[in-house]
Amino acid sequence: MNEPALALLEFDSIAAGIEAGDAMVKRSPVARIQTGTVQPGHYLVMVTGDVATVEEAVKAGKEIGHAALRDEIFLPNVHPDVVTGLGGMRQPVIGDALGIVETRTVAAAIYAADAGLKGAEVALLQLRLADGLGGKGLALFTGLVADVEAAVDIGSAVSGEQLIRQVVIAQLHNEMWPNVDTNGRFGEHFNWRFM
Repeated sequence: MNEPALALLEFDSIAAGIEAGDAMVKRSPVARIQTGTVQPGHYLVMVTGDVATVEEAVKAGKEIGHAALRDEIFLPNVHPDVVTGLGGMRQPVIGDALGIVETRTVAAAIYAADAGLKGAEVALLQLRLADGLGGKGLALFTGLVADVEAAVDIGSAVSGEQLIRQVVIAQLHNEMWPNVDTNGRFGEHFNWRFM
C-alpha cells in the first residue's frame, strides 16, 4: 500500500459496520477498503487512498454508523512501518528497551504506533490488534531507552482515554524476548489449537 492516507472506523455493531463500509465506498472512490470482524464482536472498516478521498469516505461512514462508532483514526501520511505492522510483519529486536502502549481499541493502538514512530527514533517491533486480546490493541516499540520512552509517551498521549497502560522496560531479559516476539497467545507455547 503506497497511499498517503489511512483511516479506520471501529464499530461495536457488525451490521452497522457493514452498512457504514458500504456507504463509504459508494460515496468516495477509495484506493482500498478492508473490513471484517474482530474480537469481541466488533467490526473494523479500513480505507486507504489520497487524503481527500479517504476524508470523504470517513464522513460517510460516520454519518451512517455514528451510533455504533467505538473509535476512529484518520492518518494522512501514515508511517510506512504502521502499514507493515498491520500486515502482521514483525521487526527484529533492536536496541536495549521494550516499550508497550496498551489501548482499549484497535484504532487507538494504530494511532499510538504512528505517533510514536513519527516522534522518536524507534522501531515498531509489532502491532497486535483485537483478536486474542479481547478487543485491545498493543503497540510494541524497541530501540534505545530514551527513544523508547519518548515513543511510548507520545503514543500514550494520543491514545487519550483509550489508554490502558504504558510501560518501558530497559534491558528486557533475554529469556523474555522470544516470548514477547510471538503473537502473544499463551497456548502457542504448547501447540494448543485456537478457534
